[in-house]
Amino acid sequence: MMRLANCLIGGIERPAINGGTFPVYAPDSQQQIGQAAKGQADDIKAAVAVGRAGFESWSGLAVGERERILLRAADIFESEGKNRFESLLIDESGSTIAKAGYEINYTPSLFRTAAGEARRLYGDTFPNDNPARLSFVLREPLGVVGVISPYNAPLALLAKMVAFPLAAGNTVVIKPSEETPFIACEFAKILLEAGLPPNAISVVPGLGAEAGASLVSHKDVDSIALTGSTATGVHIGAQGMANMKRMQLELGGKNALIVFADFDVDEAAQIAADGIFVHAGQICMANSRIIVEAEIYDEFLAAFKAKAESLSLGNLRDPKTAYGPLINQRAVDKVQDQIAKAVNAGAKIVTGGKIVRGLTLAPTILTDVPRDSAAWCEESFGPVANVVPAKDFDDAIKIANDSVYGLSAGVLTCDVTKGFLAARRIKVGSVHIGMHPFQSNALAPIGGYKMSGIGKSGGHFSTHEFTNLKWISLETGQP
Repeated sequence: MMRLANCLIGGIERPAINGGTFPVYAPDSQQQIGQAAKGQADDIKAAVAVGRAGFESWSGLAVGERERILLRAADIFESEGKNRFESLLIDESGSTIAKAGYEINYTPSLFRTAAGEARRLYGDTFPNDNPARLSFVLREPLGVVGVISPYNAPLALLAKMVAFPLAAGNTVVIKPSEETPFIACEFAKILLEAGLPPNAISVVPGLGAEAGASLVSHKDVDSIALTGSTATGVHIGAQGMANMKRMQLELGGKNALIVFADFDVDEAAQIAADGIFVHAGQICMANSRIIVEAEIYDEFLAAFKAKAESLSLGNLRDPKTAYGPLINQRAVDKVQDQIAKAVNAGAKIVTGGKIVRGLTLAPTILTDVPRDSAAWCEESFGPVANVVPAKDFDDAIKIANDSVYGLSAGVLTCDVTKGFLAARRIKVGSVHIGMHPFQSNALAPIGGYKMSGIGKSGGHFSTHEFTNLKWISLETGQP
């Protein structure tokens, strides 16, 4: 059955104003599964106008009512998520059934956490030299938040990007990835079913250069939330800052996993495999650089190779399948080009490097990767791990910090002091000791250093991103 994703503006589904559409393909079969409205500037303009008109009523709603709506949404996602999103996630984003289940199960917790934040829009007071003067600080919503969501976790990340701005009293306009528009439309319908006012949320499918650019440049959009590549973030950030918009950019990573010699080698190999091969490496926090203390390097490499070669790459609905395809042929070409250029420059392929079928690339392990190659320096967004030895603790930290990115890291050691010292010295937004770098928590401040983005998302950190502080002072009379 061919699906259709129309624009959803003011609670009404309709085609793009110019009638344009674009095809949507399943990464696994590479067959067309539907089409989506090709929204452009006029559609964005209509959606933003609706969001602007609805802002005062939504932000002025009693906080308890906003909380109830978000909690009702969480309940619907929990009770109906499997039926409404499992097949969409598998077909549209190439997720395995296990990865689809993870997103479906995580989404209700994001909405419940956001509902709690609706009651935590805390302000402040502070003293004045004049005792007759009062000073206090209010936290106010920004207005209309433009959300540009990604294809790799199109349900869970969209939930995080939308739930917290709504909890703070903002309205949202969503421009979903052109790879996954059906999920975004179904997501918005659940919020409307939960009682969200129709003018508080809109979805405009379309291409980034058209709908996305129009959303970022629109003068009545107060904030942009983007999860995507660093190259896209740099472009959008510059465009948004031209109008002094608030920018929350969760971007790419080339994340390090450090394996120290005191950690069990087989367990480390399993953790490393879990951290890079999940969803074919299409995770911004995947550990694509694995730094191993020299005395266990050979042993680790053999164990890691065995783990990679044991992965099942079968039917996406088979629970044993480790991962599926990359999202499209462009993504495959990019990863293969990185591998080929690294090999030409002296890197060695330990295993993988070839297409298994369709858009599915075998688990790939590289060694001796030149430090100036794209395979080392740039985010691959594929199932490719670079493994490198480190002489000692200081060398491991130096290698980990050898990146323009700074999103996440993992440290495998049984020495808590060593793990904590490493965590303090690695220049990234989050460090996980005894774990791989791909960790999520609805309350945690997700976001990176350096070229990995601006701002944090999750819990009250999102509240800060999507609100303004206003200082109000009051003269009460003569002291």
